[in-house]
Amino acid sequence: MTGLAVLDHDYGSPAQTQGLDAAAERKWLLQYLPLVKRIVRQLSLQASQVMDREDMEQIGLMGLLDCLRRYGEPDEQFGRFAALRIRGAILDELRRQDWRPRQVRQQVHKVRDAIRALARQLGRVPSEEEIRQHAGLDAEAYQDYLWAESSEAIESLDELLQVGVESFADNAAVVEERVLSERLLAQALERLDERERLVLTLYYQHELSLKEIALVLEVSDARVCQLSKQALAKACRFLKEER
Repeated sequence: MTGLAVLDHDYGSPAQTQGLDAAAERKWLLQYLPLVKRIVRQLSLQASQVMDREDMEQIGLMGLLDCLRRYGEPDEQFGRFAALRIRGAILDELRRQDWRPRQVRQQVHKVRDAIRALARQLGRVPSEEEIRQHAGLDAEAYQDYLWAESSEAIESLDELLQVGVESFADNAAVVEERVLSERLLAQALERLDERERLVLTLYYQHELSLKEIALVLEVSDARVCQLSKQALAKACRFLKEER
C-alpha cells in the first residue's frame, strides 16, 4: 500500500465518525497531509534504518484518520491534537519493530553509566571531551549516543502528552480539553530556561528536526542534542508530577 493509499481505502463505517462522511474525511486527510509529512521528516532522521518514509507516512495517515473520527469536524485546535496522535501512531509502530537494536540500547546504557561515574568522580558535570576520553568514544560514536539519548527522551515526553490527550479524546462534551496536550506543553515550557524552551518550541510547535534546530541556533548537533535532552527531562518531570 502506497503512502496515500489510505485516501482510497474504506477503514470503517460512517457510524464511526462524528458527522464526517467519506468525502469529508478525504478532504481533511489531504488538507492535513503536510502535517503528516513534517512529522515523518522529523522522525525519519532517527528511524530511517528501520522504516522508510512512505511507510511512516502511511502509518501517520492512519493516525490522522483515527484522529478525525474521534475529533469530528476540525477546528483551529485540531492541528495540535492531531500532531500528537500522528506522532504516537508512528512511534508505536517503531517500538513494535524495535527500532533501536539491543546492541545500540546496551551501548547507550554503558555510556550513560560511564558519564554518571565520571560525574561522581569529578564532583561536577563533565565536559564533552572528558566524557569521550573516559568512555573511549570518538566524535561519531559520541554523536550517535547523543542522538539515541534525545530520541529516547522525545519518546518519553510524547507518551506523557499522549496520555493527557487520550484521557479526553472520546469526550465530545469537553471540547476545551482536546487541547490539553498544548496546555500541558505550555506549562512545561514555563519551567525551562530560554534556550531549552526555544528547542522544544521549535521541535513541537514549528515541527523542525533536531538537525534543523541546530542550524537555527547556530550550534553543533551535539549541543542541540544536549539542550533537547535537558529540556525534555525537565518537561517529563513536570508532566509526571501533574498526572
